[in-house]
Amino acid sequence: MRGTARQRPAGSASAGGKMAALLWRLGRAWCSPRAARPALAAAAAVWPPPFRPAAVPPGPRRPLSFSAAELVRAAPGRLRPYLRLMRLHQPAGTWLLYLPCAWSIGLAAEPGCPPDWQTLALFGAGAVLMRGAGCTINDMWDRDYDKKVARTASRPLAAGEISTFQSFIFLGGQLSLALCVLLCLNYYSIVLGAASLSLVVSYPLMKRITYWPQLVLGLTFNWGALLGWSAIQGSCDWSVCLPLYLAGVMWTLVYDTIYAHQDKRDDILIGVKSTALQFKEDTKRWLSGFSMAMLVGLCVAGMNCNQTFPYYSAVAAVGAHLAHQIYTLDIDKPEDCWKKFASNRTVGVLLFVGIVLGNLCKRQESKTVQEPLESR
Repeated sequence: MRGTARQRPAGSASAGGKMAALLWRLGRAWCSPRAARPALAAAAAVWPPPFRPAAVPPGPRRPLSFSAAELVRAAPGRLRPYLRLMRLHQPAGTWLLYLPCAWSIGLAAEPGCPPDWQTLALFGAGAVLMRGAGCTINDMWDRDYDKKVARTASRPLAAGEISTFQSFIFLGGQLSLALCVLLCLNYYSIVLGAASLSLVVSYPLMKRITYWPQLVLGLTFNWGALLGWSAIQGSCDWSVCLPLYLAGVMWTLVYDTIYAHQDKRDDILIGVKSTALQFKEDTKRWLSGFSMAMLVGLCVAGMNCNQTFPYYSAVAAVGAHLAHQIYTLDIDKPEDCWKKFASNRTVGVLLFVGIVLGNLCKRQESKTVQEPLESR
């Protein structure tokens, strides 16, 4: 027996000593909470690997996001329904309202100069506020309809998160702030901007009256094509502003008809009208006609303000983008309709870039004209 004990490996004796010391420390931890943490740490080190709990690998860090939807989700709980009421989490509509303003401001800039960035920022704030006000008015009119449509049933008014009275007060605040933005412009623009309010209020009713509510939306959403020019020049040059405005209206008929195809089944059930229901299977033919009219309007506006090659290149790119949208559109798939609708922001940005570059090229052309005269 003694010989056997002498031949026992030294490692097993030391392991037994460690285990005995560990049990003693755990006993102290039972009586002393302060000793518990180091004792448990020691147990984790000595515990045989097959029985040791596996360490859980840390999950991937959620990347920081500054999207509009993330900002709304991060907002305080009481504020969140109001931000959703003004569709701050869905900025596509704000872009589509803002971009005609940006086109007009860019076209009105002096030859060889970029657009006025302060005016662009001012109109950006106005677009956020007026789009929010329009959505609030729309939801106040349509709260009973929205409850019956799956896509809109979660809107704050339809879901009962805020009352009609609260939304009315919120609407007053938005319109007051929008008025402050408008008062920063010249008198001509103030009167012109105020004239659009009747369209903003009446648009939500049009879907009950006519199959062409998208036309009224186009007249409303593209008012900035007139207002942007007058904010820079002091009044409208109708030879430029009118074809630009009509081009914007045609563009709205394209993207909002695509948008309306998402809800056409629900619209039939609840009795709401739209161009999607009017055009049905002929939708692509109508959209092609609207796109052609838009391109003609843009070309006329460009010729009347002496635009240059980059502008017409952008118009061609816009035409190609619209052709691709219409050709690949599946009007029976709501997901595809939303994707095509949202891609129209790219259309507007392409045209704005072409306007800016085209205007900058005007200075280069004027220099080439003046150089031979100076050499004489």
